[in-house]
Amino acid sequence: MNKNMLYRSIPKVDILLEDEAIQALIARYSRETVMESIHIEMDRLRRYIGQCEDEEKARMQISLLTAHIEMTVGAMHTPNMRMVVNGTGTILHTNLGRAPISPEHMKRIAQIATGYSNLEYNLEAGRRGERYSHFEKLLCKITGAEAAMAVNNNAAAVMLILSSLAKGGEVIVSRGELVEIGGKFRIPDVMEQSGAALVEVGTTNKTHYDDYENAITEETKALLKVHTSNYRIIGFTDTVGIDELIPLAKEHELPVIEDLGSGVLVDLSKYGITYEPTVQESIRKGADVVCFSGDKLLGGPQAGIIIGRKKYIDMMKKNQLTRALRIDKFTAAALELVLQEYLSEEKAVQHLPVLRMITMPFEETEKNARTLCRMLRRASLPAKIEPQRCESQIGGGSLPLERIPSMAAAIRPEKISVAELEERMRHLPVPVIPRTSNDTILLDVRTIEKHLFSTIVNQLKELDVLEEVSLIGERQTGAKEAGLTEERHPGAKEVSLTEERQTKAKEAGLTGKHQTGADEV
Repeated sequence: MNKNMLYRSIPKVDILLEDEAIQALIARYSRETVMESIHIEMDRLRRYIGQCEDEEKARMQISLLTAHIEMTVGAMHTPNMRMVVNGTGTILHTNLGRAPISPEHMKRIAQIATGYSNLEYNLEAGRRGERYSHFEKLLCKITGAEAAMAVNNNAAAVMLILSSLAKGGEVIVSRGELVEIGGKFRIPDVMEQSGAALVEVGTTNKTHYDDYENAITEETKALLKVHTSNYRIIGFTDTVGIDELIPLAKEHELPVIEDLGSGVLVDLSKYGITYEPTVQESIRKGADVVCFSGDKLLGGPQAGIIIGRKKYIDMMKKNQLTRALRIDKFTAAALELVLQEYLSEEKAVQHLPVLRMITMPFEETEKNARTLCRMLRRASLPAKIEPQRCESQIGGGSLPLERIPSMAAAIRPEKISVAELEERMRHLPVPVIPRTSNDTILLDVRTIEKHLFSTIVNQLKELDVLEEVSLIGERQTGAKEAGLTEERHPGAKEVSLTEERQTKAKEAGLTGKHQTGADEV
């Protein structure tokens, strides 16, 4: 294998610039961008030839140089945020966007978002309307509340509630319920921003009825209950429930506020999950105001949903903070669609991805894992691949102790390390985020939609991801040295190739679909 001959066969820059495909790129983007991409790909190709011991593969990569330049130019103009495959088994993965929205709902949202809508227009009356009207009646029907609204997240909901009902006064809360929501945002800090003064009662593990009763003064504006959905205190504990606080609050004419955190509208215990208090239960017990997240157990978009007595909700709607914290048209549309599913619990469990993943029987995960393993084995990858039992978790600060029996496709690479494979998977055209355990890559099928199985297999095979010399590895190195961020490395969503180049790509083990766009893999 004469590598010097291979190096000399790499086209010169001036020859590349005369290529019709390159000329089209220059016309569509800019000469500067194309020149940068040419240098990136030529450097990558030289490195590949230096490591490759197969002359046929090396020559094929040379023939694909123009195609790879097209890919790199396209990647430079691709948004950083893109779809990933969640193989971690964490259903509500905060770093991966929490609750996924169903494709059917997204189609409807796209129709609304790409044109004008009646977001704040009352079609019946022909005048200005309210953006909460699209889902307020649904929330009231499902939960039994008198009124409802939504802001951009649950922390904002807590702040708006306290600002509207308790600004300048005191709010009593159990010391054991002063949770940190995440990202160092804490209930005491949110309360301080609202203008309400915190009055802690009880201890970390025990709070009694008398603690609340003795803390009430003329300055008290509300009693606050915070459901500790993101942690558990086990052992010598005691708390005061909403039903116990209601009579005390009524006696002193105080509202009882409950922050449910995750918020769930379906009793999950019937599906084998630890019981989690439902929103409906809080309203039934007499809570005056209840707030919870939209993108956790509800399975919808990021939002802080507030329900309760109309007089209190009306106060919040008039608060000047409401405009700063309000939801946009995307969230309003998504909330309405998600809540409509809850009119039938059966439909909600079937149609909402989060509920479907949570309630998926172990037998189904086992079947899916075996299917994925078969597909991976047929790809003749240099790895040991077998189904393996594992445990999924709900995540997102919800039911922290809950572990759901599941199955995964376990991959043990033969030519590269698990750490190298994990990194390469993160840099695929459609990134795959696995979890590692005992020197093994695990793809938990509970959080992977079945239609993505072929995407995973095709990428691993066609980009030589498990080989010592991989196109992904080379492109990753080239991107870093060229100053491209990991998020912008070539391969995300590239410009279309000609039919001839797609044929060459297929022969080299890199399909045209991988080159024309991550969403088409």
